Amino acid sequence: MPEYSYTAIDPKGRQKTGQLSGANDDAVRQKLARRDLHVVKIAPSLASDASKERPLFGRKKLNAKELTLFTRQLSSLVQVTPLEEALRTIGMQNEKAHVRDRIGAVHGGVLEGQRLAEAMRREPASFPPLYRAMISAGESSGTLPDIAERLAALLERQAEMRGKLISALAYPIILALVAILVVALLMIAVVPKVVEQFDNVNQQLPFVTRLVIGISDFLANWYWALAAMIVVLGLIAWRALKEPQIKYRFDAFLLKLPFFGRLIRDLHAARLARTLSTMVASRLPILEGLRLTTGTIGNSVLRKASEDMIEAIRGGGSLSNALKNAGVFPPMLIYLAASGEASGQLDEMLARAADYLEREFDNFSSTALSLLEPLIIVAMGGVVAVVILAILLPILQLQNLAGL
Repeated sequence: MPEYSYTAIDPKGRQKTGQLSGANDDAVRQKLARRDLHVVKIAPSLASDASKERPLFGRKKLNAKELTLFTRQLSSLVQVTPLEEALRTIGMQNEKAHVRDRIGAVHGGVLEGQRLAEAMRREPASFPPLYRAMISAGESSGTLPDIAERLAALLERQAEMRGKLISALAYPIILALVAILVVALLMIAVVPKVVEQFDNVNQQLPFVTRLVIGISDFLANWYWALAAMIVVLGLIAWRALKEPQIKYRFDAFLLKLPFFGRLIRDLHAARLARTLSTMVASRLPILEGLRLTTGTIGNSVLRKASEDMIEAIRGGGSLSNALKNAGVFPPMLIYLAASGEASGQLDEMLARAADYLEREFDNFSSTALSLLEPLIIVAMGGVVAVVILAILLPILQLQNLAGL
């Protein structure tokens, strides 16, 4: 039977909310009447409607884009409507079944009398701990609309940075893959057809030609072994990175790379500054923000630095000194954090640091990619030039012999 959400008043004038199953809303009204409850509102349960369309393969969580959209809608609606009505509206207008399901579970918890943050614990994969902590702070202080607005702005900014990172890396990666594919096809399909013309020549072919022919024969005959070796090495590397010590050394190596190292550090610093700025502005403890964000850091070196910062601040140190002692954060972030602590405007200074780091990321990635793209093209051109030279040298050699 379908589930219905209800709001009712008991004989003592207290409001009751919950869910009941019934053939229709009249049947639910009769059940409530037998309990001496005066019905205020009955509607089909959002969670029940969404559960009819569950995906076949497990529970799909809200992705970053869906969570950002939900937060923006929630921040707008809770300013003008009750929370229960806002959740119902957001869920029912969404076309994706799994989104309605996730929001429906939260909506059901709110109808049962839970706070919003507590209801979101039903879907921990969709609503991470940092998100729930900020929502809980907004409910406790009575500033949920303001907190939701700041949280929506934070998620939108993070989504913007992810989009910039993807767009920055997509073109060179695609260009490199196309270059590898073209060279592989050239070596496997074109070179063997051309070198057949030199089979009956009784002269030793030039070294470059013999080298290209050898590589071409290997790729044509053993491409499956090369592919299998790449897969095996990938599995070995994946298994090795499960070991904490190996993972730590690999992450430290990534941070030392000329391009990707700075990219990873700046993105992490910008995200940390933006998150702490939002939490400080929302009157949340810095320690809580650091603790909740530490678990989401993929790089083990940066995670260890964040853990050390937590211990330093817990021991009475300042945020700026903890950032400085960590040794992985840009000097500008450390300086602005110290200025914010001295002036009592830490949230504003951290937001400025995040803006600065994000602009630096844009400038750095644009400059680096403007150099990386020509390098890929030149490398591809060099390989093609070697192949052409390997074909032309025997022809020139034969011409010289015929001229003699």
